[in-house]
Amino acid sequence: MKLAQVPIETVCDPPESSFNCVATVGGFEGLFENAIAALLGLAGIALFIMLLVGGFKFITSGGDPKSLESAKNTLTHAIGGIVLVALSYLILRFIGVFTGADVVNFNIN
Repeated sequence: MKLAQVPIETVCDPPESSFNCVATVGGFEGLFENAIAALLGLAGIALFIMLLVGGFKFITSGGDPKSLESAKNTLTHAIGGIVLVALSYLILRFIGVFTGADVVNFNIN
C-alpha cells in the first residue's frame, strides 16, 4: 500500500507545470507573485464596486443631506483606498530602484 511515497523521477522543475510534480521551495516564488497580482486585481474590483455603490447612493439621495454625505464619504474612501494601494506599490518599486533589492519580485536563492 502506497500512501505518500512519490518516486524521485516525478520531481520536476517549476517551469514544467504538471500536476504530477512534487512541490518545491521554488514554487513559493510563483505563488507569491500570483498572490500580489490577485490582490491588486481584487483591489481594482473593490474600487469599481465602491464607485458604483457611491454613485448609486449619490443618485438616489434625493437631496437628503445625510444620504448625500454618505455617498460622498463612500466615493472619497474608494478613491483614497486605491490611491493607498497604488502608493504602497510605487513605494516598494522606488525602494527597489534606489537600493537595488528586488522587493516586488519574490525570489528564493
